[in-house]
Amino acid sequence: MPEPSKILLYYKFTPLADPEAIRLWQWTLCDALGLKGRILISKDGINGTVGGPMSAVKKYWRATRSYAPFKDTDFKWSDGVGDDFPRLRVRVRDEIVTFGAPGELNVDQSGVVDGGIHLTPQQVNELVSQRGEEVVFFDGRNAFEASIGRFKGAVVPDVATTKDFVKVLDSGVYDHLKNRPVVTYCTGGVRCEVLSAVMKNRGFNEVYQIEGGIVRYAEEYRTHGLWEGSLYVFDRRMKIDFTDAPTAVGVCECCGSSASELKNCLNQECRKLTVMCLGCQESDGLCPACSG
Repeated sequence: MPEPSKILLYYKFTPLADPEAIRLWQWTLCDALGLKGRILISKDGINGTVGGPMSAVKKYWRATRSYAPFKDTDFKWSDGVGDDFPRLRVRVRDEIVTFGAPGELNVDQSGVVDGGIHLTPQQVNELVSQRGEEVVFFDGRNAFEASIGRFKGAVVPDVATTKDFVKVLDSGVYDHLKNRPVVTYCTGGVRCEVLSAVMKNRGFNEVYQIEGGIVRYAEEYRTHGLWEGSLYVFDRRMKIDFTDAPTAVGVCECCGSSASELKNCLNQECRKLTVMCLGCQESDGLCPACSG
């Protein structure tokens, strides 16, 4: 019986004196274990997603945690499907999340300084119970990710890349939210570490972030919480469901029916990510522009 495949999603904001040395160590470690994925490193920390056979992933997890600055990193485990990533990429960047604002981030051994207040999934629900519709969920992902899953009533900025958030916030379009409790959220939490700090720098007075992101919240509450739909992920799985029967919040771009998946158009010259129901996937698998 083949060994189960596992995927680790993690990040840690902490000052790193020699990011290049960390890169060489991480590359050598992953290569020796046969792991694939993407790891980004900067002077402010590390952000990674790696996958492979369970025994190899466990060895990677133990080795990475053995480095003192990473010892209390929150690793999120999920099931892979095998060969989840095409290659291994380990790189040093100015930012481990590319907001295009490296000068705005202040990091110490405790993490991001003056970022949003961390809330556990239970505390998120308590805040909503206490403050009701005053609470705003603010999606910290690219807009297409929200097309198949998001928090109920969430604000979804029209952004194509993470860099767009600074421009959107500077435009003033969300200034009316500055005095309301804003709960930022993203896949595993790393984007919100930066987004919440960027928002506070622009005068948002009460900013929170979900500890562990969507992954932690949806794992705890499944269908009984405030999350609806599927979670888009940047690997071969394409999405994660937290129940056997997730609510389909997407609308198929081909036929208009309910859908819960984003698929690449099968036209190799297009490959556009498209919300597509199973029927249209089985029909021709083409986006509207290519099937027309």
